[in-house]
Amino acid sequence: MLKIKITSIILLILLLTLPSNSKEPSLLITEIVNEASIILSSADPVESKIIKLNNIAETNVDINGIGMYTLGKYRKTLSEDQKIKYKKLFKSYFLKSFSSRLVDYSDPKINVVSEKKLNNNYTIVNTVLEETSKNPSIKIDWRIYTKNPKRPLIRDLIVEGLSLARTQKEEFKSIIQNNNGDINYLFKSLEQFIIK
Repeated sequence: MLKIKITSIILLILLLTLPSNSKEPSLLITEIVNEASIILSSADPVESKIIKLNNIAETNVDINGIGMYTLGKYRKTLSEDQKIKYKKLFKSYFLKSFSSRLVDYSDPKINVVSEKKLNNNYTIVNTVLEETSKNPSIKIDWRIYTKNPKRPLIRDLIVEGLSLARTQKEEFKSIIQNNNGDINYLFKSLEQFIIK
């Protein structure tokens, strides 16, 4: 009986000390950048590139988390139906915005410079988009949500010190405030962007 207990304890210790399947945030960014670079430098039609880029985003970006953050205090006032509608609209808005910005790049070169763990939930990965004949180098910091280390997700991009999530939050706040706090005006604005 004692032998079985000791064997069980040894097995447990071995399991706990084995390397986990967690993915380092900097490795995640390297993989995403490499995958996107292959897509963007391919001879595929633009529509095909957009579909593939959107697949990368859906897998690696916390779209729902960003969406709820960008609503700020207004997320607390949403009914369940409004929440469902908003999440659907924001996802379409985000993916269109994301792919339309990237598809203009033919072969972006992004290098990981460093990684800084802020706490158990967040890590910042610092990268630089290399200078080209047309554009200067750009500093891009990726805010990675690491609460689940096996599935880290991108929560924000900070381009030259400017948070894209915070900028989006301010824009949405302005739309709602300018329309007497009516969230439906934000929904209309998102719908108009999506169908353009």
